[in-house]
Amino acid sequence: MFKEILLDLLKEKGLNQNQLSKQADIPLTTISGWINANRLPDYNALRKLSIFFDVSADYLLGLKDEY
Repeated sequence: MFKEILLDLLKEKGLNQNQLSKQADIPLTTISGWINANRLPDYNALRKLSIFFDVSADYLLGLKDEY
């Protein structure tokens, strides 16, 4: 679920993984792990993504359907 939400947000912003990595200060290997569904974000990463995409952590985790 997280993978799909992240991919949708990237598409909406017109960004790729490398751009997200640089702009949100998150290692590219971490983002790749999320996209490949090998790992989930920790608290700090959720916070960064929430601020970067201007969405709630609940939305990122698939707990809410609205930003």
